[in-house]
Amino acid sequence: MELNVIGAKSLNVSDEVFGGEYKKALVHQVVTAYQAAGRAGTKAQLSRGEMSGTTKKFKKQKGGGARHGDYRAPIFVGGGVTFAAKPRSFEQKVNRKAYRVAIRSIIAELNRQDRLKVVSELSMEAPSTKGMIAKLAELEVKGRVLLVSEDSTEALYLSARNIPYIHVVDVLALNPVSLVGSDYVVMTVDAVKKVEEWLA
Repeated sequence: MELNVIGAKSLNVSDEVFGGEYKKALVHQVVTAYQAAGRAGTKAQLSRGEMSGTTKKFKKQKGGGARHGDYRAPIFVGGGVTFAAKPRSFEQKVNRKAYRVAIRSIIAELNRQDRLKVVSELSMEAPSTKGMIAKLAELEVKGRVLLVSEDSTEALYLSARNIPYIHVVDVLALNPVSLVGSDYVVMTVDAVKKVEEWLA
């Protein structure tokens, strides 16, 4: 695997992408919205009116016992739920422009903190976990590492699959949660150019 460290600062890329201001509030909003969109929202409960069973009044109104209707009421075991949860979407609206600004802000902050590594190429001739560990050691990256290439190959993915906290994505799968949750981000030159076109 070719891993010649170039460094984002030495590349001829837009300062808007790699040197913009870090917008903490916007990044928080976009990350929260991205995580919310991933929620299933399939929780479902039965209300009193949806429960199966008779609606017969189980005791007469007077003459002892509580004045009540049927056993499907929420106060009884096996009854319906008072405020029954229904399937719903947790999606939050985020403007496309705001989303791109947040991605630019995260990448710029990673670059300022020297947590963004740009390499000429990310490729493996054959799947090799040992080879991947050796190359990451050359880059001096540790912790949660995100590998971003223009087009992830199967060999690259398989090489990183068994290493904890190492994730491989292509540019199309780049998202704010992966960027924020990584200690280091390693990108190829082609990926950087593609990201710059996307965020321009």
